[in-house]
Amino acid sequence: MDKALYVGMTGATQALRAQALNAHNLANASTVGYRGERAETAAWQVGGDGFSTRFQTALQHAGWDDKSGPIMQTGGDLDVAMKEGNWLAVQAPDGTEAYTRGGDLQVNALGQLITSAGHPVMGDGGPLSVPPSSSVTIAADGTVSAIPLGQSAASPVTVGRLKVVQGGRAELDRGPEGLMRAREGIELQPASGDTLIPGALEGSNVNIADSMVNMIDLARRFELQTQMMKNADENAQQAATIMRMG
Repeated sequence: MDKALYVGMTGATQALRAQALNAHNLANASTVGYRGERAETAAWQVGGDGFSTRFQTALQHAGWDDKSGPIMQTGGDLDVAMKEGNWLAVQAPDGTEAYTRGGDLQVNALGQLITSAGHPVMGDGGPLSVPPSSSVTIAADGTVSAIPLGQSAASPVTVGRLKVVQGGRAELDRGPEGLMRAREGIELQPASGDTLIPGALEGSNVNIADSMVNMIDLARRFELQTQMMKNADENAQQAATIMRMG
């Protein structure tokens, strides 16, 4: 098998994988608190007989983009934007603790405080529940208060406090469901003081213009690799023809 054909095949495969990741980022350009995924292409020399200029490539996960997204003022009582470096603790589907920047919260039919994705929000003592209330508000330090049904606005009840931790790319890895988790052996420290911005949401940090340019670039790379495979096949056919003539 011609190694040029193999190099073209591996390059085209990795371009497709990079395109899929880029498309995933674009699809989440309007997702609250989303942090874009990153990938890098590594290359190494093809072993065995042949020219030393032949290389193969592989796409490697390079973590996530830690730039902050834009802060949008909504005025919603249950909308919160995390301050820089802070993450809201939630309960993942497997029951473990995970973290998100998505602060568009709501109260479900069971009285649980959940994210828009349905993950229960964690407090200092576990998932937070809200009693039947006429209104629920969240303070800048994460304190959740509610006005029980039939009570006046002058007598709010403290329900609990959101669990907010500090972490960055060195401490957090993205899970398959999009939630962040602490790396093995690392314990995230709780954030102190005013940990969030009430009545606001953080938008996605995906730059649509950059992603569109990257999409075009990856499409051209794929075309180049497939053209390389076509050329290798044509060269092989011509070589076979010459051998038959001989």
